[in-house]
Parts: sequence; C-alpha cells; structure tokens
Amino acid sequence: MAEGWEIRLFSALAIFAAVALWEALAPRRRLTFGRLKRWPSNLGVFVVDAFVVRVLFPVALAGVALFAQQRGWGLFNALGAPSWLAGLVSLLVLDFAIWAQHVAFHRIPVLWRLHRMHHADLDYDVTTALRFHPLEIAISFALKIAAVVALGAPAWAALAFEILLNGLAMFNHANASVPGALEPFVRAIVVTPDMHRVHHSIVPAETNSNFGFNLSVWDRLFRVYRAAPTGGQEGMTIGLPILRDERELRLDRMLTQPFREG
Repeated sequence: MAEGWEIRLFSALAIFAAVALWEALAPRRRLTFGRLKRWPSNLGVFVVDAFVVRVLFPVALAGVALFAQQRGWGLFNALGAPSWLAGLVSLLVLDFAIWAQHVAFHRIPVLWRLHRMHHADLDYDVTTALRFHPLEIAISFALKIAAVVALGAPAWAALAFEILLNGLAMFNHANASVPGALEPFVRAIVVTPDMHRVHHSIVPAETNSNFGFNLSVWDRLFRVYRAAPTGGQEGMTIGLPILRDERELRLDRMLTQPFREG
C-alpha cells in the first residue's frame, strides 16, 4: 500500500518541522553538544532505518491490515466487528503493545544492547526520537505486524497508529515543554516532553520509568511513573553512565554500539 508510506512520510516531515521550530523558539534546556554534532548522525540512522524497513517489509502496516482483512484473519475480522469499534480498540491495544515492548527492551539484556543506542544520545531533542538501531526497528516492525494481524485491525487504524506513534514520539522528545498551566491536563492523557525526558536521565531508576510514547496511563497503571527527575529538568544529566565519549555520537559508532561493551 504505497499510499500508507507516502502519508506517513508527509506527516512525519511536517511534525518534525513543527517540533524543531518549537524547540528553536522555546528551548527547555541548553544543549550540551548541540545540533551540528548530533543531528547528522541521528538523521542518518533514521535514513538507514527507513531503508532496512522498506527492504525487509515492503508492505506498509496498513497494507498488512488490508491483506489480513481480505483473508478474514484476526480477532475483529473473525467477529465481524464494525470498523469504528475495531479501530478504536486496536489503537488502544497497539499502544499498550508498544509500551510493553519498550519495557521488554529495557528488561531483557540482549534487547537492551540494541535499545541503549537510543539512550546513549548525550542531548535530548526531536532527533532523539529518530535514533533507534536498525535491528531494534526491524524487531519492532515485525511485532507490530504480528499484533495487527492477530487483532484484525482495520487499515485506517494501522495507519493512524503509526502516524500517532511517530508524531507523539517526536513531540515528547522535544527540547521544549508544554506551558505549566496545561502540563497536568495534557500529561493526564498523553506523554509530554517533561514526562518522557525523565526516562532519558542518567539515573538508572529514572531510566527505568515513564516508558510510554503515546498514552500516559500505562506507566501509572503499572507503577513505573515518575513525575520529575531528581535533579530537576534543567539539572538532570541526559544519557547513560557508559558510551559518553563524544565519538559515540558518530553514525558508525552508533551502529556498532550493541556489539561493544562501551
């Protein structure tokens, strides 16, 4: 389904531009290493990820949903559920699945070696949302395919889910913040930048909290929610205790991080 890829790409570019402008106009923190040292590699790994996904999975997630629907595969297709109901429940279940996957990538050592590349960024901004190892992206896409087929999710819901996931990930990785008066109300529904930034703290207990990308309810429900970092938003250190050499910001070093001790 080529249209799915095109819609996703257009929406991702538009959201990226909007969040980057927000950061430029109202930065939350002063960047330690800045954009010039980080953006080329972070954007570069995003291009590598996109290439890997297109090669390994030539059909978009919405195309997978249509394929399953034509064959009657999946729970909602078997039940003949109305599209609006199947779509809304699918969006909720898929969001939980991504939350659970994120927790697994922290808790299972071999998966953490892949995921830690995301956390090894030494600053935090919109490009951090694009910084995932290609192997992690491939595993994640395969799991999303399995979930969409098992659910029998409608194609519109599969497409909406990917747009929401990508868009809100860029939003909550912004080096910006929701205005103070609105923060509690927005955070009650979706993950805000100030909420997710805690997850990128160098403090292990904070790294292992606030796993959500979309809905904020899962972290509260499973008691891994932290309202703020110990050192405060401006005082917290971003990254991991390892992989702090500035050379680790290079694309070649990023791609080999899972296969090195540090």
